[in-house]
Amino acid sequence: MNAYNQGRGHVDDFSYMGLPPHYLDLFSLYDPVGEEHLNIFAASLRTEDRVLTVSHGYSWELKTSEGGWGLHGIINENDWKFHGIVNGIDTKDWNPELDIYLQSDGYVNYSLNTLQTGKPQCKAALQKELGLLVRADVPLLGFIGRLDHQKGVDLIAEAVPWMMGQDAQLVMLGTGRPNLEQMLRQFEGQYSNRVRGWVCFSMKTAHQITAGADIPLMPSRFEPCGLNQLYAMCYGTIPVVHVVGGLKDTVQPFNPFEETGLGWTFAKAETNELNNALGNCLLTF
Repeated sequence: MNAYNQGRGHVDDFSYMGLPPHYLDLFSLYDPVGEEHLNIFAASLRTEDRVLTVSHGYSWELKTSEGGWGLHGIINENDWKFHGIVNGIDTKDWNPELDIYLQSDGYVNYSLNTLQTGKPQCKAALQKELGLLVRADVPLLGFIGRLDHQKGVDLIAEAVPWMMGQDAQLVMLGTGRPNLEQMLRQFEGQYSNRVRGWVCFSMKTAHQITAGADIPLMPSRFEPCGLNQLYAMCYGTIPVVHVVGGLKDTVQPFNPFEETGLGWTFAKAETNELNNALGNCLLTF
């Protein structure tokens, strides 16, 4: 479930549902200014026997005013129904040893045992395909996803000048809000030797970025679970994430003293927080 998408409408729309009149109370919800509206999600929460979320962290966040998107009252009333189960991934489609998109154009399949040779080859193939300088010593950052406010793309945009000052390369793949699509094109024009912005979605390219990039960026403002960080970690690609929802559940922060952890994390969806986490990541790189 994702509380952001609620199926909101005018109360008059209830007449199209073909339900008995007394069911209207289940769908009725008042917004903060006291105006009644129809809410399909609210009716679901009130009537379901069990509600599953795709991570433990998101199950907790839904109970807060920020995470519940106006439904936190109903969610807290039905707290006993909620249970979080972290998403899994298809380890046949997303497996660097078997990935069909790594079997041509200079890419190679690799495993944990061949990571140190296979992944650099995929990085070089991606850099060559993107028209970037083929350099093993430059950190290659990646973003794959919807271009919208939820995914924190604006935070990446604000951080780009700082990233470029770190001698990094950046590739972003996705579609979404027109202004953010235009932003990708603008950055590619401004930093033509280090930034590539692909306004499209391609499964092949997504797999190749996951294999070829060093560091995927996931500064999501909220994330019920997230899959890209799970794909990335299977490919030896180490994420930088905002600790919300499933990102908090699945990416254990790196501890340089004990050499434990799975990535770098930051606590607030702010550009300076992203820069600090990415700075620590780049120092380790």
